[in-house]
Amino acid sequence: MPEKHPSFMYSEYFVDEPGNWHFKEGAPKELKNELRSYLQSLNTIQDEPGTINSIHVPYPYGD
Repeated sequence: MPEKHPSFMYSEYFVDEPGNWHFKEGAPKELKNELRSYLQSLNTIQDEPGTINSIHVPYPYGD
């Protein structure tokens, strides 16, 4: 299932340069905050121990 894109990506201020996402000058503060929150969420591990992408990985691997 495809993930939904954050709404800031559809803004006229958003510049989608590979490795350098940013906004054009004059972007509203709300958009900047949304981008900052989104980038911070990418650093958060959401999986439980023993899972990869929420899929349980049996251990030991020889089973």
